[in-house]
Amino acid sequence: MSMVYLGLGTNLGDKEQNLRAAVQKIEERIGKVISLSAFYITAPWGFASDNSFLNAAACVNTDLSPLDVLQETQRIESELGRTHKSVHGAYSDRVIDIDLLLYNDLILSVTSSSGAELNLPHPLMAKRDFVIRPLAEIAPELIHPVLGKTIKELLQEL
Repeated sequence: MSMVYLGLGTNLGDKEQNLRAAVQKIEERIGKVISLSAFYITAPWGFASDNSFLNAAACVNTDLSPLDVLQETQRIESELGRTHKSVHGAYSDRVIDIDLLLYNDLILSVTSSSGAELNLPHPLMAKRDFVIRPLAEIAPELIHPVLGKTIKELLQEL
């Protein structure tokens, strides 16, 4: 079994329900949710919007491969109403966003057969308070496999 850390976010509709529905589907399709952070209200990052976000982090015990986790998270996003992913840094409001942050201590850059890119660890995670803060709540001593720092240390640097 592998430990995968996911970042979740939503800024449209019933935000708390969106996160809870995503977590339920993650548990059904990806694996047992070992820990789930509190839900954090955050400002949009990378684009302007009047809608604040609700963000969380989850640790999931899975037997799926990283690409299979990616495929399942994209399927869950679609089922919950997400119509398109951000492309080349063009972000927009969304019903749900599920990002793979870490998969064990794997360092990986690959493109799936559907054309989706997967980079582990998530290349922007250390720069995003809305990712690091909830992740530090559930895994403060976890070490970022590229930066060699704990999540708690990364939070202190933000």
